[in-house]
Amino acid sequence: MLVGVPTEIKNNEYRVGLTPASVHELVAQGHQVLVQQGAGSEIGLPDAQYVAAGASIVGSAQEVFAQAAMIVKVKEPQAAECAMLREDQILFTYLHLAPDPDQTAALVRSRAICIAYETVTGPGGGLPLLAPMSEVAGRMSIQAGAAHLEKSRGGMGLLLGGVPGVAAGHVVIIGAGVVGANALQMAVGTGARVTVLDKNLDRLRQLDLVYGNRIATLHSNAQALEEAVLSADLVIGGVLVPGAAAPKLVTRSMVSRMKQGAVIVDVAIDQGGCFETSHATTHADPTFVVDGVVHYCVANMPGAVARTSTFALNNATIGHVLALAGKGWRRALGDDPHLRHGLNVCQGKVTFEAVAQALGYDYMPAESLLD
Repeated sequence: MLVGVPTEIKNNEYRVGLTPASVHELVAQGHQVLVQQGAGSEIGLPDAQYVAAGASIVGSAQEVFAQAAMIVKVKEPQAAECAMLREDQILFTYLHLAPDPDQTAALVRSRAICIAYETVTGPGGGLPLLAPMSEVAGRMSIQAGAAHLEKSRGGMGLLLGGVPGVAAGHVVIIGAGVVGANALQMAVGTGARVTVLDKNLDRLRQLDLVYGNRIATLHSNAQALEEAVLSADLVIGGVLVPGAAAPKLVTRSMVSRMKQGAVIVDVAIDQGGCFETSHATTHADPTFVVDGVVHYCVANMPGAVARTSTFALNNATIGHVLALAGKGWRRALGDDPHLRHGLNVCQGKVTFEAVAQALGYDYMPAESLLD
């Protein structure tokens, strides 16, 4: 199969869909790879490394999309990229469709085979292609939040870990999944006071066994959430409903009563965000203020550490890329129910139920399209 890797064009996005090592794996199995010129150059992966791995370099995204049977990207296709997709072309990337009706409509029109990293499941449960970026984003959320608590960044002028004789800041983490656990690890490391909320008591017990009295765990209900948010200096939103729009757990009213200069980091913004006041921002303009509260809602947080993120993502995706290239999409999805869960749009049909429900499409089970 001819596999194409275009340069990412989203604001400040320097990750790349395949590393030279991944290209080498594909070429060793008899596939061809086209890489757009400069696709990895910003993160120390020059074209020469791709050529050495067996790829061909082309000058434009148009050439990649026109020739490749499968496109491997990182972020959701932008409007110009959606317009270049064609019927039965495979697109393998993050999509986050539930809060994005325009992208969904464009992919439906394209009749391409659109497989989303974020809904591929794993044999042991979880979302193994989303997990690496959730790990990165969770850790970055504390880094970003601590920076924006500085007065020069719009925050209240608070050092998250405090100093002897001065209280540490209070970090509230909503959701104890992959994002929340990684944010927790970093927050505890700063010396902050940390509260974690989740509905899963078993998960809270696990965290309590690891961190003991260094953290507080709360079962998430409306009252506990409101009390924690109103006392927080930094709130991390890490709630995920796989493939669906994130629930709006923190209301506008709650935000209006938060501390002046407090900071919100909405890691769930790719799925629409879990704060009612959130809207997506970019690395070029990462924050906005609502009722005196700084909101950091960058929709591609891991793009800021693009080299680390690219290698972490490729570790998780390359097996599926090889399967799709080697078997074709029908057989690959038929053989692997976990990869089949990644199929979101196929031949003009929406094949992921949560996306269909969120955006008002008829739902077409993926199995019905594999014959």
